[in-house]
Amino acid sequence: MIRLIKHGLMYGNLFPVTSPALVDRYNRALKHLTGKTTELTDFHIDISGFSPEIGDELGDDLYLNPNGCNRQFILLSTDQKTAPLLDAHFSTSRGIMRQFITENEAQLFALTARDAVAGELFNSVYSVDKPEKLFSIRRVRIEADTTGGLVADARKLDRMIANFRNDADGWWDDVKIANMITLAKTTGDVTRNPIALARPHFEQNNMWTSHFGGLYIFRDLEHPAAIAINKEQAGEMPIPFTFGPDQRNEIAHFFELNDLVEPIVKTRSTRGADIIRQKMEFILVDVAANAGEDISDADAHDLRRVARRFGHQLPEEFHLLADLLRWAEGDRDFPHITSEHPAYFYTIRAQQGPNTDLVNMLLAELTPLDVRQLFIGHKQAFYAAYAGWSEPKKTFVADYLARAYASDKAAVRHRLFDEVDVVPPAPQKKKEKRDIIDLVGPWGAVPRPQKKRRRYRHDDDEDDD
Repeated sequence: MIRLIKHGLMYGNLFPVTSPALVDRYNRALKHLTGKTTELTDFHIDISGFSPEIGDELGDDLYLNPNGCNRQFILLSTDQKTAPLLDAHFSTSRGIMRQFITENEAQLFALTARDAVAGELFNSVYSVDKPEKLFSIRRVRIEADTTGGLVADARKLDRMIANFRNDADGWWDDVKIANMITLAKTTGDVTRNPIALARPHFEQNNMWTSHFGGLYIFRDLEHPAAIAINKEQAGEMPIPFTFGPDQRNEIAHFFELNDLVEPIVKTRSTRGADIIRQKMEFILVDVAANAGEDISDADAHDLRRVARRFGHQLPEEFHLLADLLRWAEGDRDFPHITSEHPAYFYTIRAQQGPNTDLVNMLLAELTPLDVRQLFIGHKQAFYAAYAGWSEPKKTFVADYLARAYASDKAAVRHRLFDEVDVVPPAPQKKKEKRDIIDLVGPWGAVPRPQKKRRRYRHDDDEDDD
């Protein structure tokens, strides 16, 4: 993993904790939450305050996330909102943390200037020893306070002031006045400078979880279902349909019923052809690496030589993508593609909508040879796959992602996941019927896009690890 770390592709954009004051605040919060402290004098933390260095020191990567269910957090700065969330057990956790920090940024900025803020993302479930318990998680609530209890004291003082104002004899109650003065010494004047953190509730309906081998739960859809990467480990679940990754037709039908996906290439275009070509190159890299070839410094010319040399060993995915590429470049008719074909999921992407990131995450796991989409959409799956690759493949992929992705993440994401530019069809000869593909697209009639279409923005924009 050293290559990824050096390129900023792993543990990137973490918040550095280097000053004695911040270390002391972190230790107070850590003691408050877990009863433990760290001896480290500098380390890095993610958006939730988890530090991989402290995880190694304690021998517990779940020291802030017991049972992988209700994540605790430590905030030292609002700058943590741009950091990644390491070892996430739920796909919704980072978005919830980021929204909480953003909505309370002014208050958190003031609070963290003096102390650490500690809290928890909690729900009605305290362990997920059975798959059905995941379906009890529908709402996540956040509660947070400084380690000194400043927020709780401010709420208490607010209540005392309200009672005092409503009590006609309040001015004669010396004990009540003394208690308010004592609290005010800690909180300050809460009437002029309120100290309060919103305690929002977040709905968690459609989500991914790492539990039970990896589950994608889509229950807030017209046709709900769950996709279990390890169906045997997941077992029976309280949802009408559960599909494994080998049930390609069923997953494709689920996507279609809920209008969750669209073709990557709808019409002949240069941009669409470039995306398909890059997917093919990733497949060539995998084939060459498995054959023991050194492709660490391979360029497009080298990969074309790999295609010629190992043509008989290339998987079905490569050949169908090659047919699709020739169609996109105008050299042949549109190839016949069904969901039974191994390349099918390589040819689609998520529709824009509330489930875009989750669907692209699932597609990344269903198309593991596309290492770029795997890295962008599902980093945990990427890191697991990366650990088993040959050294030349690790070098090639790390260098490629640093050069062609990390240098301009927003542009790459827009190109991959937003609409591909439509190139007008070439002029037709007289008395020649236009290809039906040119008229309605390869998968049938394509609805016109909305005038104001939301640009794709992945949850990790500008802050990939």
